[in-house]
Amino acid sequence: MEYYTLNLYGLTRKLPLVHTSRQTKLANFSLLGDIELVDVLADAYTQKLSALSFDYLVAGGVKVVPLVHGIAKRLGHKRFVVCRKRVKPYMVDPMILRPPANFPKHVHPLIINGSDAILLQDKKVVVMDDVVSTGMTMNLLHVLMEKIGATVVASVAVLRQGEQFTSIKDFIYVGELPVVKVAEHLAT
Repeated sequence: MEYYTLNLYGLTRKLPLVHTSRQTKLANFSLLGDIELVDVLADAYTQKLSALSFDYLVAGGVKVVPLVHGIAKRLGHKRFVVCRKRVKPYMVDPMILRPPANFPKHVHPLIINGSDAILLQDKKVVVMDDVVSTGMTMNLLHVLMEKIGATVVASVAVLRQGEQFTSIKDFIYVGELPVVKVAEHLAT
């Protein structure tokens, strides 16, 4: 197994490189269960976001929830909102944003509970994800927030992967992951 060494705020993590296609490997990053890293990142992002005026943090999926929780708690927020990739039984009148037909097939819909959509109307939000690779989820988060009447004041990820993010306005991240191209003779 090959690994990529990630260094963030004095912490080191060995991330396995996994094939996402025959020609590409990506470092597998997860915050889930990593209390030490989540706490360090929550402290760092609390500092970065404390100068912004916003009402809610919005998670683009479950993997970033520990960090969103930590930041919300440190900022004194009582709630945050989590978007999901599938409708869950607890949801009442969920709003579903399906990706446009031209998006890659791996991009899932984004779903927000109806009561959360109402909560975010006319509010300022910071949207968050763990890693922005293609930018598709972040793009869908922006569209979903616009549809429900929320204003995105910043887009946040722990890591960016690749260089296609010039179109994400007010994008904040603290590290980068490589896109590893596999030599053709090694991919077979």
